[in-house]
Amino acid sequence: MQDLWTHLMGGFATAASGVNLMWAFVGCALGTAIGVLPGLGPAVTVAMLLPITAQVDPTASMIFFAGIYYGAMYGGSTTSILLNTPGETGTMVTALEGFKMARHGRAGAALATAAIGSFFAGTVATVLVTLFAPVLADFAVTLGPPEYFCLMLLAFTTVSAVLGQSTLRGLTALFIGLAAGLVGQDQITGQIRYTAGVPEFLDGIETVLVAVGLFAVGETLYVALYEGRSNLMMNTMGRVHMTRQEWKRSIPAWIRGTGLGFPFGVIPAGGTEIPTFLSYATERKLSKHKEEFGTVGAIEGVAGPEAANNAAVTGTLVPLLTLGIPTSVTAAILLSALQNYGIQAGPQLFTTSSTLVWALIASLYIGNVMLLVLNLPLVGLWVKLLRIPRAPLYAGILIFATVGVYGMRQSAFDLYVMLAIGLLGVVMRRFDFPTAPVVVGMILGPLAEAHLRNGVAIGGGHWSVFLERPLSAGLLAVVLIVLLLPRVLKWWGARQRVAPAATAASR
Repeated sequence: MQDLWTHLMGGFATAASGVNLMWAFVGCALGTAIGVLPGLGPAVTVAMLLPITAQVDPTASMIFFAGIYYGAMYGGSTTSILLNTPGETGTMVTALEGFKMARHGRAGAALATAAIGSFFAGTVATVLVTLFAPVLADFAVTLGPPEYFCLMLLAFTTVSAVLGQSTLRGLTALFIGLAAGLVGQDQITGQIRYTAGVPEFLDGIETVLVAVGLFAVGETLYVALYEGRSNLMMNTMGRVHMTRQEWKRSIPAWIRGTGLGFPFGVIPAGGTEIPTFLSYATERKLSKHKEEFGTVGAIEGVAGPEAANNAAVTGTLVPLLTLGIPTSVTAAILLSALQNYGIQAGPQLFTTSSTLVWALIASLYIGNVMLLVLNLPLVGLWVKLLRIPRAPLYAGILIFATVGVYGMRQSAFDLYVMLAIGLLGVVMRRFDFPTAPVVVGMILGPLAEAHLRNGVAIGGGHWSVFLERPLSAGLLAVVLIVLLLPRVLKWWGARQRVAPAATAASR
């Protein structure tokens, strides 16, 4: 513990130098802006800025890239809450309740709980990274394909069971996403499938493209087509702070979200999507204000997922630094940045490049404070976005989405696909199909398929391998509980109501 404290203090001394503080601030500010802009994300941004590694000191550039990474998680919640347009896939769940809160004059409270929850989760997760990185990495190594597949099956089940008014519609949306995720090259055999002879589909359909199409373009087109017929209007302003009751409801959600998010960042299980959806499901089950979910907006539905999102982002540094295993796209690009410097991430990194590692960890503490200072005073400014007339506001969203999608591959074909997906989003919203499961299915579908096939191969072609391993069997049991328990409770409740009525009738 003494050595750990010495290393951390040395890291603070390095990270707190003038140059490194400047890079941390620029990274946090740029990350927040990137998160606010739909269509752009930390992965694209870090990839575009990789050339700076030829000119900048390794420690400074890694601090800069890390600031962009978790700054984007803060910023992504802003447009999710105000405009129902997630800047990042990890903030999709925030849009579910945050946008409804904004429509009912509570945008300030939603933005505040998102910022404070992000700070709390990021700080706690950074402490956990500092203390338990090697231990957690060792545990992650023990998980095999059967466990990962069952984990993703649990995510699929939770998503379809929780989102939307109908489980069937949730499953339909999920299968649309799973089908889209199969387009392109088979990860294991290399076979081309479901491309319909279109060369642009050989590399698959970009997840960012689908997320922007369904949310940003879909929202814009829906407003253009149906706003005149809709009675739902945003309250142009509201208070920009949280009440005592909202603090009381947010704090337990922050704690639960942090506890869910950090382990998912450590293990390669699909990034921030699973813990945010699980957090949302948990808050919806435990809340004493269930009637607010899906109607006026429940603050727990913003607080929990935002904490889970930021805890998961911080958790990705554990396998990245200790094993050289990236558990997200952005982490993979950070790994390539290290390799540009000739630095090999892995168990020896803490020995061979201890100054860089501990400065990076110390910069997370500093960056979290910077992001809180940057974001909380701007809550009132962000809420004022609601005063912008709807037509130019949504036109701006469409422009940013178009620029962001075109910037990914400079492909006009991607713009046509984005528009088609946007029209699908309008149809889904018109007929009350949840859109978030589509993106989750796209992201996790290929991973789940690979883990399923590898798991069966490990079991010698026998499906029993998923039941023979204790953790995977336990996860399957949880899946069954999630699917069956609500129906059993509903049946039991109906039976309890019928029994007294039948007794009274017999008398």
